[in-house]
Amino acid sequence: MSRTTVALLGATGSIGTQTLEVLRREPERFELTAIAGGAARVDQLIAIAKEFSVARIGVPTNEARETVMEALAGVEVVVGDEGLSELASSADTVVNAVVGFAGLPVTLSALRSGKRLALANKESLIAASTLVEKVRHTRGAELVPIDSEHCAIHQALAGASAEAGYPDVRRLILTASGGPFRGWDSTALDTATKAQALAHPTWSMGPKITIDSSTLMNKGLEVLEASALFGIEVGRVEVVIHPQSVVHSMVEYVDGSVIAQLSKPDMRLPIAYCLGLPERLDHAWGALDFHSPLSLEFFPPDRANFPALSIAYEAARIGGGAPAWMSAANEVAVEAFLGERITWRQIVEIVSTTLDRYEPTPIETLSELLEADRRAREIAIASLPK
Repeated sequence: MSRTTVALLGATGSIGTQTLEVLRREPERFELTAIAGGAARVDQLIAIAKEFSVARIGVPTNEARETVMEALAGVEVVVGDEGLSELASSADTVVNAVVGFAGLPVTLSALRSGKRLALANKESLIAASTLVEKVRHTRGAELVPIDSEHCAIHQALAGASAEAGYPDVRRLILTASGGPFRGWDSTALDTATKAQALAHPTWSMGPKITIDSSTLMNKGLEVLEASALFGIEVGRVEVVIHPQSVVHSMVEYVDGSVIAQLSKPDMRLPIAYCLGLPERLDHAWGALDFHSPLSLEFFPPDRANFPALSIAYEAARIGGGAPAWMSAANEVAVEAFLGERITWRQIVEIVSTTLDRYEPTPIETLSELLEADRRAREIAIASLPK
């Protein structure tokens, strides 16, 4: 049996390192042929390349390229967005674990090249849903979600009507742990710290997505992502707080039946699901012990203290480039918070202020999207404290 080639872009982050764990278990099934990562973790990229005998490596700068070339003989090193696009067309399956809007070239290139795209980069889909839709139907292209919530929906929709819009589905229900600040009142949130925001109660993730989880912006982004992925209008996508992170999301059908996917919180399960389709890899990551007590709780989200969720629905209602503006402003604000330039409260305030100044624009071309992203970041940066 020939091995499936894999390009892992974002190899040194949380999703990347867990993808490597899956690949180590299946050396006869998968061959890692391309990797990419940030300039700050070049040493990790070199170590991965040595372990897996990777032939192609992507880095963001020429300086990083020189470092890799000195350490590894006989490898091809590509640079920047153009290099990422090359790598995204080079393997059977492309894992897009690049953080933020920077993952867009990977998403578009993989689908345009007719590859299976295992997507862990929600921002590129949210900002560029119109552009992604144009290429996702390329012959051979397949878009499968690594996010645990969307992977759960993907599985729960297996028995649904294949008609556009899923007419026998009443709603998609995305679950959220509530993040580290679940149950906090307004006074406590006023003094929330970076360390507290990064202390997620159930998931181990990168800093950007962990901060997004603390504000519930991550769940707002996932609402838009679910709508784009499955072709279901945003009004049929709802969010519930589920502190145990065992039910990863649900599909409610028109007859009242609810199909859910359950497991312990372990990202290796959705990664393995996306890599192995149509087969399931036999590793039982996240398997539950039903002989032990198991409590499942569900609550409505606190939109008053966590307004990011409502902002996401509003961006979807506005349409056009509004989701791209929201996502770009959020990236700016989260970066500023991680750099301790703003308070936790100010993250969502900056996103809201930026969206209030939204300049209606269609997103039909890449240049229009890039301009919308640039303009939103410009406004968000101007909103930061001097």
